Amino acid sequence: MTYSAVVGTRRYNFADLKAVLAKASPARSGDSLAGIAADTAVERMAARLVLADLPLRRFLDEALIPYETDEVTRLIVDQHDAAAFAPLAAQTVGEFREWLLAESTGEAQLAVIAPGITPEMVAAVSKLMRNQDLISVARKCRVVTAFRNTIGLSGRLAVRLQPNHPTDDARGIAASLLDGLMYGVGDAVIGINPASDSMAALTTLWRMLDDLIGRFAIPTQSCVLTHVSNQIRAIEMGVPVDLVFQSVAGTEAANGGFGINLAMLLEAREAALSLKRGTVGDHVMYFETGQGSALSADAHHGVDQQTCEARAYAVARHFRPLLVNTVVGFIGPEYLYDGKQIIRAGLEDHFCGKLLGLPMGCDICYTNHAEADQDDMDNLLVLLGTAGVNFIMGVPGADDIMLNYQSTSFHDQLFVRQALGLKRAPEFEVWLQTMGVTDDAGRLLPAHPDHRLLRDLSRGLA
Repeated sequence: MTYSAVVGTRRYNFADLKAVLAKASPARSGDSLAGIAADTAVERMAARLVLADLPLRRFLDEALIPYETDEVTRLIVDQHDAAAFAPLAAQTVGEFREWLLAESTGEAQLAVIAPGITPEMVAAVSKLMRNQDLISVARKCRVVTAFRNTIGLSGRLAVRLQPNHPTDDARGIAASLLDGLMYGVGDAVIGINPASDSMAALTTLWRMLDDLIGRFAIPTQSCVLTHVSNQIRAIEMGVPVDLVFQSVAGTEAANGGFGINLAMLLEAREAALSLKRGTVGDHVMYFETGQGSALSADAHHGVDQQTCEARAYAVARHFRPLLVNTVVGFIGPEYLYDGKQIIRAGLEDHFCGKLLGLPMGCDICYTNHAEADQDDMDNLLVLLGTAGVNFIMGVPGADDIMLNYQSTSFHDQLFVRQALGLKRAPEFEVWLQTMGVTDDAGRLLPAHPDHRLLRDLSRGLA
């Protein structure tokens, strides 16, 4: 179906719904690389005019990627909740935007409609929003999950402790673990990106984290971010696995590039649930996503990268995860060129994920060859904190020495907590106070060589 709009004296024509969505997107290098971006700002506005007048129902009638050839499309269509969609069924995309921004639309209403909206709908409405609109709506969404602690409660921000090491050296990882815990980091997850795929090396990491959490009764969860097939195998071997991790994308072909499909993810979730390792909840999955992953695999089917990203959230939503985060600037400037594009993408991803009912976090990051710097990350950190992001990353010095990219540091989480009055996950907060890391107000206490946690961890992890 062809769509068109007149701006001034010129008529702009768009071949299909994919073209409307792509041309309506804010400018970004990935869509230009794919040859689907608007040629001018006027063409972008014409596409947005078309988009604003489109009925939301159109996204149920016109699949961007055929149902017959893509299991992510089948998941979106088959899992759509018509009853939850009913209150929005007569709205256009523009009217949906106004409803979302209305003061009368709050947390309860957004939770009710979440199962009834599709990724394409939320991607579409995000393209009509300024950054402040994305923040205003996202901060009204509350998505709470739990495993050994509770994440996503109002006024709280969790942080992943990311103690990566380029050779998986136990002492190097231990040093980062100790540093992070002394800064009050680790309530989202203690998650290691391993350098090796050796099952022996992976098992050592899992057992090391399990011993740490058990020995000091830390109310958190661990994860070794290897391929999901390794994690299934580890569970079968009796290895103490808490969360199952996997990177996911928004098309079947892109997920195939990751070596996964929906059946494999279901098998992994059922395996993790069988261990019954959670104490306050049973959310056992951890997913990472990022704009550009489908395009980089030549598996985007002509769909713009932000809409592909939103479709990845349908995959994540199906498996009831504890954590989902967009690794927003990790792929590089070919997909998000500079700080402006990275900031916009982070706000879009958080908005879309939260609106779909996901516990969204963000790895606020960039690669060293992007036109971005740590000031851009500071800006995005504050914006996402204001928007109610569930969690961020805690990386020693903000510089991941294994993955070679820039993220957010242990100091950064202290800054944003203080600036915005954000607390940690409640169970983790109590533990930090009990261990003498923080006072009753959540402020770090002075560290000294005889500090209980410092002394015990230094001995236990030596």
